[in-house]
Amino acid sequence: MKASNNLIMVNRKKRFDIWDVLINIFVVMTSLACLLPLVHTLAKSLSKDAYVLANKVMLWPLGFNFDAYGKVLGDASILRSLYVSVVVTIAFTILGMIITICAAYPLSRKQLKGRKFLSFIFLITLYFSGGIIPEYMLINQLGLLDTMWALILPQAFSAFNFLIMRSAIASSIPVSLEESARIDGAGHFRVLFNIVLPLSKPIIATLSLFYAVGRWNAYQDAMFYIKMNTDLRPLQLKLYYMVVEASESFQLEATMVQVTNPDVLKAACVIFATVPIVCIYPFIQKYFVSGQMLGAVKE
Repeated sequence: MKASNNLIMVNRKKRFDIWDVLINIFVVMTSLACLLPLVHTLAKSLSKDAYVLANKVMLWPLGFNFDAYGKVLGDASILRSLYVSVVVTIAFTILGMIITICAAYPLSRKQLKGRKFLSFIFLITLYFSGGIIPEYMLINQLGLLDTMWALILPQAFSAFNFLIMRSAIASSIPVSLEESARIDGAGHFRVLFNIVLPLSKPIIATLSLFYAVGRWNAYQDAMFYIKMNTDLRPLQLKLYYMVVEASESFQLEATMVQVTNPDVLKAACVIFATVPIVCIYPFIQKYFVSGQMLGAVKE
């Protein structure tokens, strides 16, 4: 009997070890699938045009040079576009988080009447929208074209982030804690600032990252709303036009001087635009996992 129990324990241990190996392999493969494209892009941005055209560049640069980065940084308007992107991203993230918190906190409290109906109204916007043309007409009528506000106000609220924030507050902030504060004379704003926000740092950091990355990478709305005032073009849109111009020039290079290969320039633009977000991520990484878990808990 004792020998059979030992055999069962050994079999269980072997089975668990196999699953651990499979899980580790899956995690490694998934990580490589995310990392290798970035390494390949970095290698292309540091390689000579001839090697990139011959498709010889894989994970290590060939003919190491910084010509593409020199072209990106050599444009005097790049720093201006970088400044616009930083300002717009910070303002967009702050405004988005203020609106999200102010909407999520009251709708997470069960004593609010009609909260399910109001939440349903927000939920509808995830599936239906007015479309690009009505939105452009609205921005035009409000006089926001060719202004920074055209890049901040239209997308400042995300219903998806609101639902995550509401679920996180409802699951992580006990009602008894709020009731105790009310007994001591605390009002709604005191409860929000002194109890809810300090206990919601993980989810706030996570959603702030979502807002910031979403705004930093966006350029389509800038193509629509920033036409005349080229000084307000964000970094992503500026890099997009640089790649387009390089592609057109490269096609006519037989009658022109040699220009940078658009693939190399595109890779340099990707790395240049990715570095700021990569530098910010380590500072909020400790909140990211716990914030994701809090937002995943359903009310």
